[in-house]
Amino acid sequence: MRDAYLIGAGQSDYGSFPGESYRSLFATAFENACDSVPDGIETEDVDEAVVGTLGVGGRQLGLSGPAVTEHVGLHGIPVTRVENACAASGYSVRQGVQAIRSGMADVVLASGVEIMTDVSGDAVRYWLGVSGETEWERLSGTTFAGVYAQMASRHMQEYGTTREELSHVAVKNHENGAKNPHAQLGFECSLEDAMDAPTVADPLNLYHCCPTTDGAAAVLLASEDVVENYTDDPIRVAGVGAGSDRVGLFQRDTYTEVPASQYAADRAYEMAGYGPDDLDFAEVHDCFAIAELMAYSDLGLCEPEEAGEFVASGKTKRDGEMPVNTSGGLKSKGHPIGATGAGQVVEAFKQLSGDAGERQLDDPQVGLTHNVGGSGGAAVVHLFEKGLGGDAA
Repeated sequence: MRDAYLIGAGQSDYGSFPGESYRSLFATAFENACDSVPDGIETEDVDEAVVGTLGVGGRQLGLSGPAVTEHVGLHGIPVTRVENACAASGYSVRQGVQAIRSGMADVVLASGVEIMTDVSGDAVRYWLGVSGETEWERLSGTTFAGVYAQMASRHMQEYGTTREELSHVAVKNHENGAKNPHAQLGFECSLEDAMDAPTVADPLNLYHCCPTTDGAAAVLLASEDVVENYTDDPIRVAGVGAGSDRVGLFQRDTYTEVPASQYAADRAYEMAGYGPDDLDFAEVHDCFAIAELMAYSDLGLCEPEEAGEFVASGKTKRDGEMPVNTSGGLKSKGHPIGATGAGQVVEAFKQLSGDAGERQLDDPQVGLTHNVGGSGGAAVVHLFEKGLGGDAA
């Protein structure tokens, strides 16, 4: 099979934008992605598009893919909508890579978009709830914050994880998000701020939870046959892995792991031919602080009992041994459900291109993105490396 490469990536600002539509946010992300291609790209070069979205509020549930691609001039090409809850656009990137590796397309737009802030709080909770187990979680009154609170409580019981360690996730991600001009909550916070915030679902407080967000993200992928038409500095998709699990938390054997993430990571590492010790940074799914701690161990960065100390020690800060969520993560950058996975790839592209501004790492060669749907019903992991392959790890 052919190799696939990142040649461009861009996003809109993340936040609350009552004056914008889902089409206009998508257009901004697409234009920024096109502008980032070193040697330029034309709309007629794009063979296929994949669009991730949940459709919060029921805005455009049918044909939402063509509705946004025709708006940016992509007429006549095949367009597929992917819905996998918060992992929708992570899976759109995976589907784009599949199209290229199979030989069905040479240039693919993988993307996502969501508007979440123009509906009431009750409506948002209803729509977020559809990504969980419907009958025994959502309809019985359990929110997503409640589901992750159960995970956090169990993690505390099994491994001695503390509220202070959970708060270190927020402090780190806000520190990074303050250096990201696209971030929704682009300000720093102290450990005291993160510790003293109002409780949302015990033991999780406001600083342990990500915001609801409007935004879009777009990634341009090219095959090995045409990549040199667009850049002399390619970024190879070294590994792709995906996994799934029972949708309801109560149906699983563990509350302190996300097996779908482990399946996805194992497959991505196997495809790439290397492991977590070869990573220079990671963008992980931190919808709640406990999700980032579980991601550390699910991705092989540390043992489960070490996760709290892993973040509290500073190892996952930008100047630490394993930088995590240099973008600010979902916590600070924001979490527009359908755009989240593609937005993580935007950060990987910027870091590997040396275009991450104030949050730029020192010459990273290999990066990972990790995108989870719901509380772990689906997950997808990508590994990216600079160059044409074989020398990065």
